[in-house]
Amino acid sequence: MFIAMNRFRVNKGSEQEFENVWLNRDSQLKNEKGFVEFQLLRGPEQDDVRLYVSHTVWASEEDFIAWTKGPAFAEAHRNARTRNKLYSGGPHFEGFNVLQTVTV
Repeated sequence: MFIAMNRFRVNKGSEQEFENVWLNRDSQLKNEKGFVEFQLLRGPEQDDVRLYVSHTVWASEEDFIAWTKGPAFAEAHRNARTRNKLYSGGPHFEGFNVLQTVTV
């Protein structure tokens, strides 16, 4: 499994607009090969921003990379630049190959 995360530093006062964009989008992830799960995480406030993370689980890193090169990725991110005013800096990507999973 592969976990893809983007960290966002959202300007205070822009949290609701940021959340609305994510919560009301027409996500097509469920149609992508290897997609397992998505979560949007709200973190703590730091100075003049609130931290958020988009957390996506994929069957493999190859499936994630294939999605990033496809038309669904381009469509999902087509308006991203219009939302720059919401952020303090751009998103920070981190990708991880899962070594161990423990469940209940």
